Order: sequence, then structure tokens, then C-alpha cells
Amino acid sequence: MTGEATEENIPQVLQDLHGFMRRDGPSSLFDKSVMATPVTAIKALLGVVQRSNASTMMGLQDELKQARSIMIQDFEQGSQSSGKGRSLIALASGCDLFLKYITRSFLELPDFEACRQEVLARGAQFADISIAARDSIADIAADFIQEGQTVLTHGWSRVVASVLLKAAETKHFDIIILEGRPDGAGARAAKLYAEHNSNIPTTVVLDSAIGYIMESVDIVLTGAEAVVENGGCVNKMGTYTMAICAQAHGKPFYVASESYKFARLYPLNQRDLPNMGSVPLRSYDTTTSEEKDSQEIVLPDKVNVKNPPCDYTPAKFITLLFTDLGVLTPSAVSDELIRLYQ
Repeated sequence: MTGEATEENIPQVLQDLHGFMRRDGPSSLFDKSVMATPVTAIKALLGVVQRSNASTMMGLQDELKQARSIMIQDFEQGSQSSGKGRSLIALASGCDLFLKYITRSFLELPDFEACRQEVLARGAQFADISIAARDSIADIAADFIQEGQTVLTHGWSRVVASVLLKAAETKHFDIIILEGRPDGAGARAAKLYAEHNSNIPTTVVLDSAIGYIMESVDIVLTGAEAVVENGGCVNKMGTYTMAICAQAHGKPFYVASESYKFARLYPLNQRDLPNMGSVPLRSYDTTTSEEKDSQEIVLPDKVNVKNPPCDYTPAKFITLLFTDLGVLTPSAVSDELIRLYQ
């Protein structure tokens, strides 16, 4: 699908998906109505069920699998330009969870039409899943932030934002955010924290200053694009480096994630991750005194640029995971995945 595609030749499931994701804009960090990627996928698949003319469960499952493939392909094709690739695992997790739910519903209600209606009725509740999960995580995780502490975080995470705002209701603490190149996610988040009425003192540091700043923090808190079977997590590039530094300095490393981001993947290293693309990288010298003097450093074609959006953090670097299922150790994730998909 190219950038010239018109609405008429875009499959309906993609129109639905893009519509649900449209609210995820530059100021949506604190917007509770914005749905996480797995939830938007589930909502889009519910539209497939609603429009389906299938008369058998097998026929409906075939339509849902085709819709899943269309959405996955859209994210894969957008990974080189829009950065969609970072949410590829989360999208697949939402689709797989819904397909499993459909199969389980049919086993409970063998009558196809009764099953279809039940799925649609329960599906109406999915819009509230994202909000409820974040609030639940915030209630649990806020207690782990103590008065006067400094919290280090990374990237643009609504669940982390929910935790920090909840903790700020009763405690005073500082946050340090990595700049988050190449999209400046951390800098953008810092701007919104500074403008928020919670008045959390906020500092931005360069990504490369992670080792330097770690001795100044008390805890590290990050979100996740996905939590994998072995208890590790996939998140914005630099999370793995942050976790290594945290362990070296004896700082607890916490991951906040909704359970619908739990993925049936078992990576052993970075190469085991699915291809999430490599977004363009633009480099500038910003040390000049005048902003207008900042010059882009144009690399020759013979210089290869590798800029994947995410990395994998092994479970051994994670202290605890804050989820809507409760506070989990990394070793407990596999058990929860079995329950989710059984």
C-alpha cells in the first residue's frame, strides 16, 4: 500500500484501524480515551465480525485471519517511514488474543449465530479495556515511588504517565527523561509533564548520558511495546542499555505494561526479534550558539545507517512488572500467558 492510496481502495479493516489510532497525537500522553495498539486491533477485528456474511465459524476465522494479515502488512510497510514497526508485536498480540477469544467462545456456544452475537456484545466492552488497565496499573505502581525520589524513564508511554500522575497526587518526586532520539519522544513527553498541573519537576538528558545520570536516580520505570514469554520486554531503543546501567548501579528496574501486550515470543537475543524496520536517521551539530547555525550532517551513501525502533531487554535485568494482573516477577509471565491463551 503506497502513500497515494485513497480511502476507496483501502480495506475497511484498515480504515477502522487508522480511525481508532488517529487520536494518538502529539498531545495525547494524558488522554485516557486513546486506545493502545492491541485494543485498536481488537476493535478493528470486531468490525470484521459485525460486517461478516460468514455462516460458519471456519469462514469467520478465515476472514479474521485475512484481516490480521492486512493489518500486519500495513504496519510492516509503514515501518520504514512512520515508525509503525515498533508496535508490530503489540498489534499481532491483540489480533492473536482476539482470535483465541473467538475460538474459546465458539467452544462455549456451538451455535454460530449465538456465538457471533455474544462476541459482539462482549466486544462493546473492549473500548474500556485500555483505560481500566492503565488505571489499575497506576494504583499498584504508584506505591513503589517514594517521597523525594528521582525516577528515570524513557520514551512516550501513557501507562507510565498514569503511574507518575497517580503518585504525584500524594508525593513529591522528580523525573528524568531520556531525550529519546530519533523521534524526540522523551523531549516531547517532558514538555507535556512541564505543562501539566501536577507540577512534577522534570529534567531531560541525552540518551548517551544514561551511564552518567544513573547514579543520581532512585528507580527506573519504563513502559513496553510488548512483554515476551520469558519475562523480558521489547521497548523503545535504549531501554536495554538503561536496564544494564540500572543493574550495574543497583537500581530497581520496573516495567509497566498492560496484559494485552503479552506476546507469545521467546527471543534469546536482539536478532530473534521480528523485523520492525529501520527509520531514517538525521544528525545535527547542536553545539553552535545560534540555532540557525545548526547544520545537518549529511552522510555519504556508502555509510550504512541502522536505526531499529526497539530493542529487547532480557528478564534478568527486570526487577518487577506492573500489570493489570498485579505485580509480577518476570518468571510469572509465562504462566499468565498460558492463562490468557488457554
